[in-house]
Amino acid sequence: MTAELLCIGEPMLEFNQQPPLPDGRVIYVQGFGGDSSNVAVAAARQGAQVGYITAIGRDPAGEALLALWAAEGVDVSHVRRSDVHPTGVYFVTHGPDGHRFNYHRKGSAASALTPADIPEAGVAAARLIFASGISQAISDSATDAVFHAFAIARQHGVAIAYDTNYRPALWSPRRAAAIIHAAIGEADIAMPGMDDAAALTGLTDPDAVLDFYLGLGPGLVLLKMGREGVYFGTPEVRKRIAPFPAAAVDATGAGDTFCGAVIARLLNGDAPEDAAHYAAAAAAISTTGYGAIAPIPRAPEVWAAMAMRNR
Repeated sequence: MTAELLCIGEPMLEFNQQPPLPDGRVIYVQGFGGDSSNVAVAAARQGAQVGYITAIGRDPAGEALLALWAAEGVDVSHVRRSDVHPTGVYFVTHGPDGHRFNYHRKGSAASALTPADIPEAGVAAARLIFASGISQAISDSATDAVFHAFAIARQHGVAIAYDTNYRPALWSPRRAAAIIHAAIGEADIAMPGMDDAAALTGLTDPDAVLDFYLGLGPGLVLLKMGREGVYFGTPEVRKRIAPFPAAAVDATGAGDTFCGAVIARLLNGDAPEDAAHYAAAAAAISTTGYGAIAPIPRAPEVWAAMAMRNR
């Protein structure tokens, strides 16, 4: 399979906290995460042909991820296996203030990615490359690997999409802003989160945020605003997309679902507004179950939910 979308980053095994049992015990359900892997699966479930550039350990977590991607139809021909570095793991807990993450990723196989691990032929054959702030935050060599992939993409006329996904635990705001904004300067599509934008730019007005990121060079900016929906902008037009109603229980991976869904629809030829409406619905549906991957909807479910709402 020739992937039209190639995602770059770190996949992880997930353990997601469930509601307490009657005797007070807490159960964690094993799932999958890692923002770029979530995006890959979300796009694949919407019908896109997707491949992944990453590294995983020769360990049970790595085997589980390979099984996931095989089941989802994600091409793994560019996934490197490491005998030295493990696959990353994280835990999700839930409380009154939302969900929290506890990561065990230091020295992971994906953090050992280098520019030499980027397949030039694979990138050149794709239509779009996706990476995020996390893809670059995990190590200096991973930072360079993503920039190298972007340089290849630019050389071959392949579009680039980038999600800020800023994680303060991984790097300082100053370093994150410098690298993330340099990457967005190479991108055609930028997908910042509102909280990320405030931390990285100091801006809190959505129009000012769109001005800033459009000024870096992308032709399309999709500002994810959580419960306030999505605000997208191009140099010519801006439009607010209202949040899609859903009975949310866990927002883990919702932003990644949005990214994967919007990319899939854009690759399908949708106009940005239509793609954003669809992706907002997919992201909302993904919050109705626990975990990053399990509740990501497939295209028929999204279309059905949108049709039901429009009745």
